Amino acid sequence: MLSGAIWLLLSWLIAGIPTGLILATLFADTDITQEGSHNIGATNVARVLGRDIGLMTLTGDVIKGFLPVLGALLLLESSPLASLCALVCFCGHCWSPYIAFRGGKGVATVAGCMLALSPFVLVAAVLVWSLLFMWKRTASLSALGAAGILPLAALAITPPLWWVCGLLSLGIVWRHRTNIERLREGREQPWR
Repeated sequence: MLSGAIWLLLSWLIAGIPTGLILATLFADTDITQEGSHNIGATNVARVLGRDIGLMTLTGDVIKGFLPVLGALLLLESSPLASLCALVCFCGHCWSPYIAFRGGKGVATVAGCMLALSPFVLVAAVLVWSLLFMWKRTASLSALGAAGILPLAALAITPPLWWVCGLLSLGIVWRHRTNIERLREGREQPWR
């Protein structure tokens, strides 16, 4: 029990590492929280600083979701703990202890969690994300579509994960509430 609690704490601390902020500071001497949408996620980093740093941010955010969940599965051999770990990683990224409990929107970190929990569910979400992005060229709409498919794909592919996928999906939608408002008003900016 104690080892599980310690692992969840470590997961939160790992997922809370503000990848985008660190990379923007190191490679562009920029405080990304003061630029663009002020978000530390890969989308804002890519828009402000270019696709290379954006891709590095995306990779880092995926890894910080993947490693803690994989560790729960392999080292502690606990699927329920791994599911809790995914929720903790999402929270760590979105409310980072290192930057006054602010953070990103959690999409890439959830992708990393799902890569460890159920790669086929991730494939379904990435497929939906890609199709929506090719159609509308809007990252937020694509993220919302991918979030929406998560619990449904889990129900079809890995039924024990439907509840965690449902909570992660709701979390992503909540984190995108300002984007949803802009989408409704037609003000959300597509990629050029």
